Amino acid sequence: MTEFWLISDPGEKTCPQTTEKLHTATTKSNNLSIISKFNIPDFKTGTLDILVGLSKELTKLNVFVEGFVKKVTQYIAGVPEVSGDKIQENLLASGVDLVTYVTRFQQHTAKYPIKQSLKNISEIIGKGVNQTDNDLKGQASAYNNLKGSLQNLERKNVGSLLTRSLVEIIKKDDFFLD
Repeated sequence: MTEFWLISDPGEKTCPQTTEKLHTATTKSNNLSIISKFNIPDFKTGTLDILVGLSKELTKLNVFVEGFVKKVTQYIAGVPEVSGDKIQENLLASGVDLVTYVTRFQQHTAKYPIKQSLKNISEIIGKGVNQTDNDLKGQASAYNNLKGSLQNLERKNVGSLLTRSLVEIIKKDDFFLD
């Protein structure tokens, strides 16, 4: 798994100068890292009181989203058809792998308008993750029901004589009448 660090470094006069300085420092140490610029739009922030209150809400939202992402990852890893290399293929964000998504992140301004307050944007994110969580629960339930039905059919056809149907084994000629 790839590890990401978000670093805010206003050390130079311009962003490209800062990025170049950081890139130079890390490449001297055997290509220690790959530097990607993470564009953060100018959000409508509000007052310090609003930001402090939002900080507490974002902490809760972060825990919820992190738990949801772990649940999705564990669920995908638990599906027998998806194993090993296929797990990374199925863990996509907006149709691309996670490393590409993070390193080339762009704000989805139609879905999360930067003109709205940060509180509204965080609520939109929370509702979206909650809806996706509910969808996952429904799909997981349907998958588990189908999987259970398939196992029951296999058990009836391949299982011991206690669970299998005897119609295919015993024929009419096998009965003694009288």
